[in-house]
Amino acid sequence: MKRLISYYGDDFTGSTDVMESLALHGVKTVLFTRRPTAEEFAPYRDYHAFGLAGTSRSETPEWMDGNLPGVFGWLRTLNARYCHYKVCSTFDSAPHVGSIGRACDIGAAVFGQTMMPMVVGAPQLKRYTFAGNLFAGYQGVTYRIDRHPVMSRHPVTPMHEADLRLHLSRQTGQQVTLANTTWPEGGIGLLDVHDDLTQVKAGERLCDWPGGFVVGSSGVEYALMKALVQRGEITGTADFAALAPVSQTAVVSGSVSPTTERQIRHALNNGFAAVPVDAVELARGGDEVRQRAVAAALAVLGGGKSPLVHTALGPSSDDGARLNAIPDGRRNIGEGLGTILKAILHASHIRRVIVAGGDSSSHALGQLDIYALTTRKPLPATPGSPLCTAAADSANLNGIEIALKGGQVGADDYFSALRDGRT
Repeated sequence: MKRLISYYGDDFTGSTDVMESLALHGVKTVLFTRRPTAEEFAPYRDYHAFGLAGTSRSETPEWMDGNLPGVFGWLRTLNARYCHYKVCSTFDSAPHVGSIGRACDIGAAVFGQTMMPMVVGAPQLKRYTFAGNLFAGYQGVTYRIDRHPVMSRHPVTPMHEADLRLHLSRQTGQQVTLANTTWPEGGIGLLDVHDDLTQVKAGERLCDWPGGFVVGSSGVEYALMKALVQRGEITGTADFAALAPVSQTAVVSGSVSPTTERQIRHALNNGFAAVPVDAVELARGGDEVRQRAVAAALAVLGGGKSPLVHTALGPSSDDGARLNAIPDGRRNIGEGLGTILKAILHASHIRRVIVAGGDSSSHALGQLDIYALTTRKPLPATPGSPLCTAAADSANLNGIEIALKGGQVGADDYFSALRDGRT
């Protein structure tokens, strides 16, 4: 197989989501946490898919203007059939932060395209698009995204519009058109995906398109994989070694989601011990708060339990006004959690860890000496948050198993299930 796809993920959890969807179908995929050196790239040069995990979901349009042209230019040099700008399947974004429209404009310029396909729906993740409107599942109920109990109240980019055409019109001057039957002559062509049939059709449309820059969630890969399997271009299957239990793990969480809150509460009743960290103090970037957290986590490990370092326990604990008043406050939280996790790993025997929160994961992983991830074990019960194997220069970090979990992802027992090897 020739190189199939390169992609940039607008956060780290979304980047591992794409890697999982490809690896599940037998497409050898590596995810880099930064642009690799020639030496770092060499072991993966015969892979079929290459990802680059990023942070643009939490960045300004000005940041995108300064960074994305170089990113897309590097991805273009890989000469894959498709280059995918990967966005969250809940599409949360705004003109001033995480602008998907601005990323579309930059991608069109770098690739010289007048039209870009877009796929957002992914039934595997309980995300559906119908007549251009986005719907998402939560606790067994499907909601229009602007009425979703969590995403309509997101602390940074709340979704107040379900029609993706209208939502994007506030971020780009490009026309957004439904393209379920024909591609528009220019602009963004949105493909509806709300069930297996429409997903296959979307994949067929992408296969018949000559290739280039495409935008969307991991629904892009799920649609492509189905079509390529039907065409006999890939097997669509892969084998992964069974996951053994570990006696202890470590979790760091900056998520304010009620889903993560339930997971934390479940874990605390099943062999984990809380290490609460003041979010405002961490956002201000002091060393002392990080040192206290590391000491407390190591004490938990010494007592035989697994530390769960967290800055929030559900939406009611999000001190949004004070955090937003601190320059780069939320970024500092993610980076602080990464620094805490790195210190725990260097001072302990832990080899399996979890980072919870999309934005938190993006900034936390940047503090670790990890340059690449591959899929260790997909989690069928929790699609979109696989366990990964890390490549790093440091012996303490090379080969560790790490899961990056978005706020809305996972059953209540997610943390304990990963510790216990239950997939």
